[in-house]
Amino acid sequence: MVGALDTLRLAHAGESEAPLAMPTTERSRRFPNALGALLRETDQAQREAEAQARALAEGEGDVVETMVALSKAELSLRLVTAVRDRVLDAYQEVMRMQV
Repeated sequence: MVGALDTLRLAHAGESEAPLAMPTTERSRRFPNALGALLRETDQAQREAEAQARALAEGEGDVVETMVALSKAELSLRLVTAVRDRVLDAYQEVMRMQV
């Protein structure tokens, strides 16, 4: 989760710091790539939490490890939801602009 968050932060911050010689197509791919990485990491956290919960239900897992995995998955999902909300807000703001 931290890796994807760092990638998103760099993608956003890199827009103002990117050299002008960098092709626009390369700059425009940063955010979607970072968002994809965030979604993959969130999915992985969800799968790990599910596996931990299943193992605990079968009597083989550790309560602490399961709670940590569930908390990580929840936090990851909240991050994705917050990013989605911000993207939708930005899109709606752009759509309200008059040209």
